[in-house]
Amino acid sequence: MKPHPAPSQDLPQPARRQRRVRRKDARPGELLDAALDLFVQKGYAATRVEEVAARAGVSKGTLFLYFPSKEDLFKAVVRENIAGRFSEWQLELDSFEGDSEALLRRCYAVWWERIGSTRASGITKLMVGEARNFPALARFYHQEVTEPGTALVRRILERGIARGEIRTLDLQTGVYLVLAPMVFLTLWQNSMAPCLPGQDAGASLPFSPEAYLETQIDNLLRGLRP
Repeated sequence: MKPHPAPSQDLPQPARRQRRVRRKDARPGELLDAALDLFVQKGYAATRVEEVAARAGVSKGTLFLYFPSKEDLFKAVVRENIAGRFSEWQLELDSFEGDSEALLRRCYAVWWERIGSTRASGITKLMVGEARNFPALARFYHQEVTEPGTALVRRILERGIARGEIRTLDLQTGVYLVLAPMVFLTLWQNSMAPCLPGQDAGASLPFSPEAYLETQIDNLLRGLRP
């Protein structure tokens, strides 16, 4: 009995070539997805590029074709999952027509939907834990994530003050007042929660993340109103 040919061998040559092109185009995304999983699970120092390549189903040499080093791979993960979103968030802020209360509630809801409830939230915990050991990565994260993030929140507060909806306050400390609940939630989800019974971060939280954010925004608004 003759062995069955591989599915790709049944395709005409142009179709096989197109399939290879599609596969090649998909590889960077597959590598970034695998890298995000491993960086969040194991941390930056403990993650080896061989593991990332194996999880993505490619060789280490293939990985290096797209990302010359582990540092380049990590930077690409950060840009893909967090830093690359700031331009869209700036545009959303530019077009937002509601008051400051609605804007702050929208800010928390969008952050939770796109970052907080996703695997990308683990990047914050990783940086908190490993920044001192990798100062170059810490500087990169500060430039690509922390600075744009604080600038965005600063714009929200400045907008509210100009509209008379937020009292005059020190903007630098006001920014961290807004960001603090987000940082706490990401650290809890990716440190304590996975260690609790059930090993499921979402199910193990002793509170609803949505309810927690709602309480935080209510308290924040009470303090920010004129």
